[in-house]
Amino acid sequence: MLIAKVVLPIRLHQIFDYIVPDNLCTIVGVGQRIKVPFGNRQAIGIIISLSKDSEFELDKLKTIHSIIDNQTLFSAKIWQLLNWAANYYHYPLGEVLFHALPILLRQGKLAALQETQIWQLTEKGRHFDTQLLSRSIKQQALLNLLQADQPVDNQDFTPAIFKGLQDKQLIEKVAISSITNDWRIDFQPQHMPFQLNQQQHTAINEIVRQLDKFTAFLLEGVTGSGKTEVYLQAIQSVLAQGRQALVLVPEIGLTPQTIKRFQQRFNVPIVVLHSAMSDKARLSAWLQCRTGDIAIVIGTRSALFTPFSNLGMIIVDEEHDGSFKQQEGWRYHARDLAILRAKIEQIPIVLGSATPSLETLNNAYNQRYRHLLLSERAGNAQLAKQTILDIKGLVLTAGLSQPLIAKIKQHLANNNQVMLFLNRRGFSPLLICHDCGWIAECPRCDRPFTYHQKQHKLICHHCDTPRTIPTQCPKCGSTHLVPIGFGTEQLEQQLNILFPTIPVTRIDRDSTRKKGSLDQYLQAIGKGGKHILVGTQILAKGHHFPDVTLVGIVDVDGALFSSDFRATERFAQIYMQVSGRAGRENKTGEVILQTYHPEHPLLNNLLHNGYSAFAKQTLAERKSTLLPPFSYQALIHAADRNNQYAPQLLQKIVDWLHTYHSDPSLWLLGPSPANQPKKAGYYRWQLLLQHGQRAKLQAILSELVIMIEKWPEAKNSRWSIDVDPIDGW
Repeated sequence: MLIAKVVLPIRLHQIFDYIVPDNLCTIVGVGQRIKVPFGNRQAIGIIISLSKDSEFELDKLKTIHSIIDNQTLFSAKIWQLLNWAANYYHYPLGEVLFHALPILLRQGKLAALQETQIWQLTEKGRHFDTQLLSRSIKQQALLNLLQADQPVDNQDFTPAIFKGLQDKQLIEKVAISSITNDWRIDFQPQHMPFQLNQQQHTAINEIVRQLDKFTAFLLEGVTGSGKTEVYLQAIQSVLAQGRQALVLVPEIGLTPQTIKRFQQRFNVPIVVLHSAMSDKARLSAWLQCRTGDIAIVIGTRSALFTPFSNLGMIIVDEEHDGSFKQQEGWRYHARDLAILRAKIEQIPIVLGSATPSLETLNNAYNQRYRHLLLSERAGNAQLAKQTILDIKGLVLTAGLSQPLIAKIKQHLANNNQVMLFLNRRGFSPLLICHDCGWIAECPRCDRPFTYHQKQHKLICHHCDTPRTIPTQCPKCGSTHLVPIGFGTEQLEQQLNILFPTIPVTRIDRDSTRKKGSLDQYLQAIGKGGKHILVGTQILAKGHHFPDVTLVGIVDVDGALFSSDFRATERFAQIYMQVSGRAGRENKTGEVILQTYHPEHPLLNNLLHNGYSAFAKQTLAERKSTLLPPFSYQALIHAADRNNQYAPQLLQKIVDWLHTYHSDPSLWLLGPSPANQPKKAGYYRWQLLLQHGQRAKLQAILSELVIMIEKWPEAKNSRWSIDVDPIDGW
């Protein structure tokens, strides 16, 4: 009798045995999806092994209902990656395997290309004069792209635009089952219009020499040094071999300019994986990558698990960005798993950043990675002048001091653009009663609501709960409710008052929610002329603003004083990324940083010595205090609604560790309330484990997970393990 060992997408570290019926024995295999009875329902599982034996009595085993796939969904290399990841992050294998699949495959749909439809020009559309569409700018732009045989990003055009051209009989829908032309046959190396400097030449040559084996590269380049051009030319060498490339980016909506550069450079199929894709489109892309029809995949962290027929290179852009770390459920780090995938595939991986993470820099300093430096700005652009502005005693208007306002006027008078950075969205972070001091708080999180004036709402920035703004204080009845503090919305309003004739664009999570809105803002700014940009850290994420000559950092003091040992690293990265937006090409830039603490050593080290000196000093401090990357951590979270079982569970873990693992190298911190003690109605607790040896910490966690799943406290609370945490909870 054949027994299938099966995992299901459930939060249990458990493998289930099912009998394989005789009619399926010859076609069943590892990595296939199957339908099985589970409790009183039918579930989809994945076979992880086959055996002739079971530790359970055979008459108690259920039988597989049917097989969905006639072959495995996972290549041997992806299978190895996912099994390793499940073990390392101590997350159930079933959840990990299903996470790596498109949603439709998780639901049991067939892994086969469905007939899809694309838009193409009609005979009339090929010869139509687009000037006749001048009253519909979007229709005109779309037809221009199609006539020029340029790639069309569906995010740029609504369905109504396509329908309008269809009604005019200029375009039509045609059915295709998949991409019909092999891009390898048509691929031609593109002429390189860019004049490379010597450092770019060296970096490209170093990478290209390693195309046939695993090598990890750190490409460290100051903002504006031309890292993207290095990516493009390295990928061109990969494509010339008929191989595919994977480019991971922190957030897909924040990099439309980079994506367009890829699309303009290469005459090959490129797919951009993002959250706005339909489930059908995502499955189609997944299948076409597996067959080799797609040449380049650009996507966020989950794109790492895309199957390829012949992967030749992985690039992780902005490798330091915290978005690569999953913060819910399976808390994997896409950058770290990308390095493992490159090693398994025996291909090079390039980690790019102007401000590399200290873990990555440490690996480069220890020669685990090859360190490629781009210290010169492309086109010989000069680095910006940086100034610390002491605002003690100065009158501030929505956070702006008079010296900064004067600088804004000066740069605008020269027909340049200004960027103001404030990492706090909304109008005000507090709504308070002027008479009794009552503060509007979210009852689910015990944290103040943020006042959003444009939406006329109070919104909790922790759980997104909205509330209408009260007309009077619920405590004393006063109608004198005032917003305290300022955010990007208030800053935008004040700038419109100060500069009524200058366009002001706010770029933050609130203003870019609408599909395609960010791209529209960037296009408007890219037209040049006087303009003021206001935004949060979205502005730091790789955008090209050639006309920005002044960057003002409005408020940073909150980031300078934190109990989180990573806070200084994050601040340094954001500061260097934001300040790098000032002065590109032939324009000299200026950066002004407002602070109440101008003597702060971190600020002065960054300004006078740069990120590299800061990183080396910080690594030395972490080494002396045995903090990562010179030790290894795991953060155990627990939460419940009554604030009882979660702390009990973590205390039970501490007691168990003291009893069974009295290792002097194991350091415990907690149990303690989480950084945000309450969120969405749950009371949250945490326990930090730290050890000098990764293997020993892993062994402890493996034993611990088995114990936790047996304890009643775990069944009455939500718990999880975050290996290599980068944030508190």
